[in-house]
Amino acid sequence: MINRSASTSYKADKHQFVDLRTILSKYIYHWPLFVLGVIIAFAGAYVYVQNANTSYEVSATILVKDEKKSPQEKAVLPELEQSSSPKNAEAEIEILRSKNLVSKVVNDLQLWTTYQTKQGFKTKDLYGAEPFKLILLQKGVFSGNKMEVLIKDAKSFEVENLNGQKQTVAFNASFKNDAGTWLLKPTSELTQFIGSTIIVTLKEPEMVSNSYLKALDAHLLDKLAPTIGLFITDEVPQRGKDFLNSLITAYNGAASDEQKRTTKATIDFIDSRLASLTGELNTAEKQVEGYRSSQGLTDINSQAKVYLENVQANDSKLNEVNVQLNVIAGIEQYVNSSSNNANAPATIGISDPALNSQIEKLADLQLKRSALLATTPETNPLFEPINKQISLTKNAIRETVSGVKASLLNSKRELQSVNNKTESSIKDIPIQERQFVGMKRQQSIKENLYVYLLQKREELALSYASTFVDARIVDKANVGDKKWPKIPLISAIALLLGIGVPFMIIYFRNSFNNKITSRRDIETNVDIPILAELSYEELDDEVIVVTNKQHLIGEQFRSLRTNLNYLHQTIQSKSTQLQPEEAYIVSQKGITHSYAAEGSGRVTLLTSSVSKEGKSFVSSNLATTLAMSGKKTVILEMDLRKPKITKVFNLPSNHPGLSEYLSDKHQLSVNDIIQQTDVNPDLHVIGCGHIPEDPSELLEKETLTKLIRELRERYDHVVIDTAPLHLVTDAMIIAKQADVCLYIVRQGYSGREELTFLKEVNDADYLPDLNIVFNGIKKDKYGYGYRYDNSYYSAKPRKPSLKGMWKQMLSRF
Repeated sequence: MINRSASTSYKADKHQFVDLRTILSKYIYHWPLFVLGVIIAFAGAYVYVQNANTSYEVSATILVKDEKKSPQEKAVLPELEQSSSPKNAEAEIEILRSKNLVSKVVNDLQLWTTYQTKQGFKTKDLYGAEPFKLILLQKGVFSGNKMEVLIKDAKSFEVENLNGQKQTVAFNASFKNDAGTWLLKPTSELTQFIGSTIIVTLKEPEMVSNSYLKALDAHLLDKLAPTIGLFITDEVPQRGKDFLNSLITAYNGAASDEQKRTTKATIDFIDSRLASLTGELNTAEKQVEGYRSSQGLTDINSQAKVYLENVQANDSKLNEVNVQLNVIAGIEQYVNSSSNNANAPATIGISDPALNSQIEKLADLQLKRSALLATTPETNPLFEPINKQISLTKNAIRETVSGVKASLLNSKRELQSVNNKTESSIKDIPIQERQFVGMKRQQSIKENLYVYLLQKREELALSYASTFVDARIVDKANVGDKKWPKIPLISAIALLLGIGVPFMIIYFRNSFNNKITSRRDIETNVDIPILAELSYEELDDEVIVVTNKQHLIGEQFRSLRTNLNYLHQTIQSKSTQLQPEEAYIVSQKGITHSYAAEGSGRVTLLTSSVSKEGKSFVSSNLATTLAMSGKKTVILEMDLRKPKITKVFNLPSNHPGLSEYLSDKHQLSVNDIIQQTDVNPDLHVIGCGHIPEDPSELLEKETLTKLIRELRERYDHVVIDTAPLHLVTDAMIIAKQADVCLYIVRQGYSGREELTFLKEVNDADYLPDLNIVFNGIKKDKYGYGYRYDNSYYSAKPRKPSLKGMWKQMLSRF
């Protein structure tokens, strides 16, 4: 069992190897097509490389502040950072790639206008070296609008007008066409382009912005550092550099504008409070002044002074508590407001670090939300985490404010209680003095608050005037490696196409080829043995090749002769029990066939499905091979419609033949129609004679049976060349006289549908002892056939003629 399994595995592997070798042979045969494909592909690649515009990668690097990377980082002067918001690198990348910034850069650099000139088969972009600048006065139709501007001299140019006619226009003079109203402003490069045609292309700025958005690549260069790399590919390196540098400038400008806007809003709030406090402080000062004047107060006795000092100290604390309560009230109003105003309330006098931190965090979140709102729609999912953080921070502030407020109210009650006790202890102090103290107290409160707010305003003014930027440039825009064309990649693509396209051509050509190409095609469709395989020979005409011992096909015909003799011996063994007069056997299907009795000649019939399958060539060479073995052989030219045998043996076609003999009009004997050949004395030919009008009727006559019987007695072998079976029924008529029928199938010529017809013929038993001769095998072309050539039989291989070599070369395409 183990040996059998191993043997089966070996056979399967060997079969797979043969199949692979067969498939590869089919493609290797067409090597000139692959060579031509590779040459054309590389020629096309060379032309493309010579005419393709070169693209370069331009890159820049910036560093942004990222609160996730440095959450504990503090400014040296935190008062100057009142309105700044911590940065998030991922969010900054989205801002850098926002359409607002890109559109601004496109419009600032006027990238929606391109200037080109033709240089041979390619165009050159004149960015940075254009002879003039287009100044748009009134916009028209931009989409795909191209203008060809011919520079005539330093003062004028020629362009098409609205009517499609050429018109000369002066530089700096307005002109109107489909693109709108515009003028051309000359540059210092103008004189270099006099007489040249400049192609000006106008595109919609929005479309150009979209294309730059797609081309712009922005990503973090290092996950541990907030360093952002900006990359873009452009045919003009300077344009790519200008775009990235302008984008960074626009980004810093937008961030600075947003920072100044929020700082200005805070300053305006403080200014409004200072204006209000100025009025209140003036009122308090005037009230003290009036009271002193009206009451005539100048000094207070020492006792009153001590009480007053205690009261003032206590009142000062009470004032601070009241200020803090006012601030707490402002914070409550700010937190409970439904709007997302970025102006944070002042936390003056609040010493609670948790509350100050929470308010600062809330202000930072709202500033960050405002920054995103400037470049991103409010419905964008980016707002969802920020809104949640704002809501949570507000809730935390409410809880903290509640605790602080309760503490302040408790302190206020205690201070008021102390004040009441102190005031009760100074009942003897004049009422005027107590009223004066109250007035001074109010004046002091207003004055302290005014000084505090004035100090904060100066700090914010310094922050507003600062020139700090959010993005620090690590590397300015610089030109990198050539992006396109990449010669190794183009060469690889050319090689792939040069090999792949011919491969696909051959593959689809073979897929749609409905011809028989291998022995397997025959064996899988019909149950008919293949008696021999004959190689293809490039011949100028159908000639006798078996006499040349240096031909491979001669040996193949000798092999066919051996197999045919063995087949005839097998058949004759079936008729050994028959009497000589009983040399006919009726098949199981009721069809009568003749079989040669022992000692009589053997009759072999050759036919095919259609013409040009090599039937006459095989018949003549098979008969010659049989005669060369010393056997008396006669070949009958029974293709009465298109006879070829007499031509192959160079015999006269007007000699009486089968048509005259079978017609019974000429009363000819067998000797009258037999012709001797020059090939071999044992080889005779019975030609067709004149071509009859009713060949099928002639073949149906009993005269044919008598002729075959007589030839059996005279010759060892009778070879019959008949007409194609699928075209006419002559072969079926003659087959009743034959011992063996050979069916010629030509590789690459016979259609697969003929195998269906052949199967029907075999199943019906129209042809006795049917065998197949596989003819015209081209091993190199179809990957199937003998694995040796004429070099085995000849020390000096036959050199084909120049015409033959050229024909063979063309056949490989």
